[in-house]
Parts: sequence; C-alpha cells; structure tokens
Amino acid sequence: MQAFLKGTSTQGTRPLKEKGTGTSGEKKQKSVPWVEKYRPKCMEEVAFQEEVVAVLKKTIEGADLPNLLFYGPPGTGKTSTILAAARELYGPELYRQRVLELNASDERGIQVVREKVKRFAQLTVAGHRTDGKPCPPFKIIILDEADSMTNAAQAALRRTMEKESRTTRFCLICNYVSRIIEPLTSRCSKFRFKPLANQVQEERLLDICDKENLKYSKEGIAALVKVSEGDLRKAITFLQSAARLNTDNEITENAVIEIAGNMVDEGYAATQIINQLHEAIIEEELNDKQKSAITEKMAVVDKCLVDGADEYLQMLSMCSVIMQQATLSN
Repeated sequence: MQAFLKGTSTQGTRPLKEKGTGTSGEKKQKSVPWVEKYRPKCMEEVAFQEEVVAVLKKTIEGADLPNLLFYGPPGTGKTSTILAAARELYGPELYRQRVLELNASDERGIQVVREKVKRFAQLTVAGHRTDGKPCPPFKIIILDEADSMTNAAQAALRRTMEKESRTTRFCLICNYVSRIIEPLTSRCSKFRFKPLANQVQEERLLDICDKENLKYSKEGIAALVKVSEGDLRKAITFLQSAARLNTDNEITENAVIEIAGNMVDEGYAATQIINQLHEAIIEEELNDKQKSAITEKMAVVDKCLVDGADEYLQMLSMCSVIMQQATLSN
C-alpha cells in the first residue's frame, strides 16, 4: 500500500485550466486519469455497442432525440456514448451550456430533482453552432446511477419530464433497470449495453500501452482482461495503477494480480488496514491539505464499514483518493 503513495505519475482528480508558471511562461501539463484521457470523443470510438451507436446516429442526423434509458454492466460505455452524442449534437461551443450531468449517488434526493434538475430544465435554449450545422432546440440532462434514486425522486422526475418535454431531453443511466419505476421506463427509449468482448478490451489496452510507451507482456494484458470481467473502465484503471507501481519494469501478469487483488482477500480486516494506513499517511511527506482529504475519506470509509458496506469496494474507494492526493505533490 505504501507504493500507492511513493510512485510517480501525472494523473489527477480532474483536468484544470493550464496556468503559466515562472518567468519561462511554460504551462504545466494537464493531469488526467487515463479513463478520462482515453474516453471516446465521438460515437465512432465507442467500442462493441454497434446497435446502440447505429440507432443514435440515425436519431442525431434528424437533430432529434427521445428520452433515453441506458442500462447494463459498469464500464461498457453508457456515459461515454451519451457524452459523445451530445458533443456531436451541440459542438464544442454549446456543449457546456446545453448539457447537465449528475453522476454522484448522493445527488439523488427529491430536493435535487426539485431544484437543480428542474431549474436547468426550465432554462430557455439559445445560441447557434459556429460551424453552420443544425442545433436541436433542447437541452440534455444526464442522470448517471439513476437506479440509486429514491422512488419519491423518480416520481418527481417523471413530472419534470412531462412538463419540460418541449425544451429538455433526459438520459437515465443505470446498472439495474429493474430499479427504475415503470412510469419512467415507459417514457424512455431503452438501450442495453453488453459487456465488452475480450478481444475488444485487448485492442483498447494495447492502443493505450503504445500511446503511453509502456512495456508489457501478453500475459499481463490477458490478466487485465480477465480481472476486469468485461469492464473496460476497470481494466484501464488497473493498467494505469500497474504502470504507476512498475515505472521501470514491464506490465506482467504478477503485477496485474498484485494490483487487482486486495488485502481483504488475504484475510486482513479492513478496519485494521485503515488504522495502519492512517499512521502511515500522517508520517508521509504530504501537505496538510492532502492529509486532511485522505483522512476524511478514511473516516467516511470507516463509517460505511460499520454500517455493513462491502470491504472490497470501500478499500478501492479509499485507495483511489490516496492515489489522487499523492499525485498532486508530483
């Protein structure tokens, strides 16, 4: 676990605007996780979802879009597909004005639907694309992890969808369509995203390895595909972690297994891991702000474990924050 804190990398939590530093006027390179760096920019780049892409392309050509419901396993391209479609619809100039994306599970209460979603849906659309292409007269609201919304929030969303149908389209994204109330599903065109084939994942991972100048073995790539279980996002995250922890060596099967495995699998109690990590974080060469962010996450994870949350997922969540904060000092 110490390796998460001492490796060197350029990834960060979110892309920031570049600012000139020093007298040389050089700009610091953006620090972006590979999952975001290699996210499809257009619908042609979406992998292994040919049927969904074909239908959406036909719809976009007519500058019209129904309410959408994307469902399927994680890491199969649901969010990437609607973001790519929105970019093709609005272009880079109007994209940020016309698209609202909510993707945190804690933003799922009825108050958010009544305030944030409703307020954005009631805004009038304005502006034209500079390239002369037709721009649809509606906005898009993307609700990721929609299956975590309460039934009351989903009912409120149904009323908003009815009232603002003239100027707003909704895209609901979820893993389990059975958790979406029937009045919502009946108002959406449903698309199922299937798990990615092994060959498709291998091609994407090899492409990233070439672009990042990584040394790898065939067994290492095969191990990435195996542990990801059809989740390309997980595979890319493991690849970046393996590259971070093995900066001078090639990505081998053992390195991938070490990354993908968790200490919980070896019988260590998650609460004990947190306690020992807390002591290590305090002694690490991080600034106070970084230590505060990490320890705050530890407190949240500890509380979730007490409430009965899954140890494996909580450990992954905590390690991701540690990696994000550690890279800020590089």
